[in-house]
Amino acid sequence: MRHRCTRPLLLALALGAALPVFALSPAKPPQVPAQVSNVAWAQDMADFAKADATTPPPRGGIEFIGSSSIRMWDTLAADFPGQPVFNRGFGGSEVRDSTWYAGQVVVPYAPCKVFFYAGDNDLNSGRSAVQVRDDVLAFVQRVHRDLPKTTVEYISIKPSPSRANLLPAIIEANAMIKAALAKLPKTGYTDIYTPMLGSDGQPRAALFREDMLHMTPDGYAIWRAALAPKVSCE
Repeated sequence: MRHRCTRPLLLALALGAALPVFALSPAKPPQVPAQVSNVAWAQDMADFAKADATTPPPRGGIEFIGSSSIRMWDTLAADFPGQPVFNRGFGGSEVRDSTWYAGQVVVPYAPCKVFFYAGDNDLNSGRSAVQVRDDVLAFVQRVHRDLPKTTVEYISIKPSPSRANLLPAIIEANAMIKAALAKLPKTGYTDIYTPMLGSDGQPRAALFREDMLHMTPDGYAIWRAALAPKVSCE
């Protein structure tokens, strides 16, 4: 009987002794998250490839990528004169989509900096603040996997009046992303949420188009002022 009782005990002790070794084993490399299905983006990628064939962006330039707030930034070059900026935004996209397509529309350009805006579409589709934070980190990891010297600058989620119900989640996601990026090399965070609020602490409707989602030139002027000190390869 004594022999039968000691065998499970010895086995448990052996397994317990092995646990620290297992805990110290290397973590699995980050996985590229699945894209959000939208056939329109296949055309966007084809359009980018066509543009690259005729007038390719400067290698080592400054890329802006993300959802429609980037895609609709028509004055990007004029807003940052003398800087090698170029636009690769595709409307309706979520964070995961830029990660999915990074091999096509980030890595080949080897930009010195990537300014990345996405997140409000994600929250609107039902993703949590934690998921958006993790998706942003996956984008950073994907870029740095091939371009470790490229700086990824995240533009905070904006306060759109049409998505007022999401403001608490937006505030939470912004705070979590800022804190996470502060621990990583070659990253940055710019708050455009706060300067887009009025004195009453609510989104300023005058900064948005009739849909209360996309921005007017005045909205982009706020972004330009906030980002200008960072838009360079220095």
